[in-house]
Amino acid sequence: MKMNCKEEARDVIIVNFNEVTSYSEKAMELFKNGYNCSQSVFLAFCDMYKTDYETALRISSSFGAGMGRLREVCGAVTGMFMVAGMLYGYTDPQNHVSKTEHYKRIQFLANEFDTENHSIICRELLGLGKGKDSPVPELRTAEYYKKRPCVELVGMAASIMEKYIEENK
Repeated sequence: MKMNCKEEARDVIIVNFNEVTSYSEKAMELFKNGYNCSQSVFLAFCDMYKTDYETALRISSSFGAGMGRLREVCGAVTGMFMVAGMLYGYTDPQNHVSKTEHYKRIQFLANEFDTENHSIICRELLGLGKGKDSPVPELRTAEYYKKRPCVELVGMAASIMEKYIEENK
């Protein structure tokens, strides 16, 4: 029997998950434990939607490093969008109003992140040149965490999403 994401998060994701107080802190802890940026944000909110842990990991796994290290839209931003889809997304393709409202929501969230960081594009956030990156992910060493702002970007995306949820209850 598959457990839901909330149950598995307590036992599997990180040892101190229950001691972390905000979604931002959860997302940052997940990233520090090796999950990619998209997975970290998406899984931080798994207590809010009904998806099992493995499915949540698999769905969000392709979007790290700007879509599979293509360095396009930041994976933290994509994770934030995935949370918004799970909580507020539309299901009827003929419902133009719902589709429009959801796209407005996504553009609002993107603008919030962009206002803080001046971009939502991974390569720009990391100061990299144009083009895709090697498909081989970098090892997570102390040096990696020193040179990459990813932990903070993951925390910021989760914080923006958390604030949006609070303001739209």
